[in-house]
Amino acid sequence: MTDFLLELRSEEIPARMQDRAREDLAKLFAAELAKAGLAATELVTYATPRRLALIARGLPTETAAVSEETKGPKASAPPQALEGFLRKTGLTREQLVERDGVLFAVVEKPGRATTGVLADAIPAIIRAFPWPKAMRWGGASTTMESLRWVRPLQGIVALFGEEIVPVEIAGITSGAATVGHRFHHPGIITIGSADDYVEKLRACHVIVDQAERRQIIALGATMAARKAGLELVQDEGLLTENAGLTEWPVPLLGRFDAAFLSVPPEVIQLTARVNQKYFVCRDAGGALADAFVCTANIDAVDGGEKIVEGNRKVLAARLSDAKFFYETDLKVPLEAQAEKLDRIVFHEKLGTVADKVARVAKLARWLVEEGIISSKPLPFRGGVGGGAVPTSEGQIAELPHPNPSPEGEGLKEELANLAERAALLCKADLVTGMVGEFPELQGLMGGYYAAAQGEDPRVAAAIRDHYKPVGQGDDVPTDPVTVAVSLADKLDTLVAFFYADLPPTGSKDPFALRRAALGVLELITRNNLRMSLWHAITRGLAGMTTLRCSPEMSKEADEAHTSAMRATFKTLPAFFADRLKVQQREAGVRHDLIDAVFALGGEDDLVRLLARVNALQKFIGTEDGTNLLAGYKRAANILKKEGVPSSPSPLRGEGRGEGDASTSVPLENAAQPLSPQKPLSYTPEPAETALATALDSAEPAASAAIEREDFEAAMAALATLRAPIDTFFETVIVNDPVPEKRTARLALLDRVRAAVHNVADFSRIEG
Repeated sequence: MTDFLLELRSEEIPARMQDRAREDLAKLFAAELAKAGLAATELVTYATPRRLALIARGLPTETAAVSEETKGPKASAPPQALEGFLRKTGLTREQLVERDGVLFAVVEKPGRATTGVLADAIPAIIRAFPWPKAMRWGGASTTMESLRWVRPLQGIVALFGEEIVPVEIAGITSGAATVGHRFHHPGIITIGSADDYVEKLRACHVIVDQAERRQIIALGATMAARKAGLELVQDEGLLTENAGLTEWPVPLLGRFDAAFLSVPPEVIQLTARVNQKYFVCRDAGGALADAFVCTANIDAVDGGEKIVEGNRKVLAARLSDAKFFYETDLKVPLEAQAEKLDRIVFHEKLGTVADKVARVAKLARWLVEEGIISSKPLPFRGGVGGGAVPTSEGQIAELPHPNPSPEGEGLKEELANLAERAALLCKADLVTGMVGEFPELQGLMGGYYAAAQGEDPRVAAAIRDHYKPVGQGDDVPTDPVTVAVSLADKLDTLVAFFYADLPPTGSKDPFALRRAALGVLELITRNNLRMSLWHAITRGLAGMTTLRCSPEMSKEADEAHTSAMRATFKTLPAFFADRLKVQQREAGVRHDLIDAVFALGGEDDLVRLLARVNALQKFIGTEDGTNLLAGYKRAANILKKEGVPSSPSPLRGEGRGEGDASTSVPLENAAQPLSPQKPLSYTPEPAETALATALDSAEPAASAAIEREDFEAAMAALATLRAPIDTFFETVIVNDPVPEKRTARLALLDRVRAAVHNVADFSRIEG
């Protein structure tokens, strides 16, 4: 077995492309070998700014000999068929092999030298390499057939053992020669084989292993900071980028003017990171220090003093710009900045950012005035309702919200004013110079400016954090003012884009609506907000009505607006349901249980819904729950087969589920459930009486528990039905020949189904 070395040397490869390039090189190389029936025992890849390398270990010297067999016609076939087969294979009749009256063409292919396979594979890999961006160069670049590479390709090292694999592409010929460090060892290096590649380059001031360079930078930067009595601010992304910019990394610590520390620390860190690729440091108290760590690419004879001084001057210029932006922005009140938002288009169908801010402010105020958000935690209250539902005529009917405010009107008014104020100013920093330079600082800079200009600290915090949470694992705001603004902002975004018929499609989500929906769910569930989604969507659409409707609007425009509102009510709740499944999957909640509760209809208080789902998951995991589910499904299957529709659910208001069918026939006695107070025309069997008695007790107990939102108690009430149902199916014939018995027993099973559906639609539960 022999090792193979491939080095593709070029001008500087961008650091952000290096890791992906290593993966692509290994993948393409393995695919080319597989075509010839070869496979390496190990593939190792390296990347530096000037080279992309691969070492394939354990390759055979040649491919295995193979015997290819092609089945032909029968020996007795007509001459025309035989002639066609001979032309196809290029053989004569005498060279064919006959077995059981059938002719076969057997071709023995000898093994091929691995160097030949590699000589063909290397140009194919180079030409097929999927760089995110590539270029053409030189005189040949005038044609589209010329070589494309990330930067001009300068050399190829291809060694199989100690033998050079002959390759020529775009005038570049393979060999055993490469170069060392651009300054420390710019001369030619001759590589003997894959075995000495890494160490020969190390001797010439090139560390080809990217992981080793990362480790050198991490350790060197940390030690440099500690030597100065500081702590390095860790940054994995910046560490990787510095490793991709150097072949011989040397971390150096420098200082900048402490006067720049008057600028917010995030600005300094972002300036150093984005513009200069520097690390920053903290002092013993955790505050940002006037120090930075840069990574040089040489071992300077003066210990790096001139390098540090040069980097200090460049950083000073950058920080001077940042300080100028900050001080200039502070001179303009956020209110004045907010007036410029009408010059920024939010979306061509949804007006300007100023329009959005006005909608968010009204929505944030409403969230407080409705008692959904307060300065005190809201209790988990009972009752169904609190929201808005579309009527059969497509109008919007509002229901009273179940959460009365737990605080006085004065406190509520203060909180509402703060939420509205924060919402009106939350996007003002978009027109500032600092956010224009660093868009990543939107929100954060608004918070700094608001605090410096004397706004209430709660308003400043809301402006700073209203974009949160921006992704999985991000902090979820808990301050009432921040929650109001953040929730209103995300709700308005969702309602607006669904109203404009711009929902996510497939893998495309250009407006980050899935992230916004998950943010809404996190805010609601983490803060225990008792809010009806229907009600919130209604209030959000009120903003779209204000934006789009006017007395002068045409009939066609009015109809289009009404249609868009109806479509939003239809699609947005379903979108939230899908996002809720994604969110809860991470918490270990089964998606079918969420479906089982959603299927009841009318439940859009997410806190209450999840409480019901969690209780259901616990119950289904017990023996009683498993057996009740089995009994329910048996009852439901019988009712479905007999065409018995579901009884109306308190939440649904109409029949729905597995029993719905256009051919269903109502039961004569369905309105007369079996009970000791209503004797039937026949003597019921003991199991019938026992099940009816259990239902008489379980139904009201479960309903009362649901009313007070004690879902575990509701499940416990249903659990009492398990034994009576089991006994009923063991001893009672449901489809009795006597019509009265059959009808009454089906009615009894319908009561079982209805009782279970008060808690969840068990037909949606798997298992």
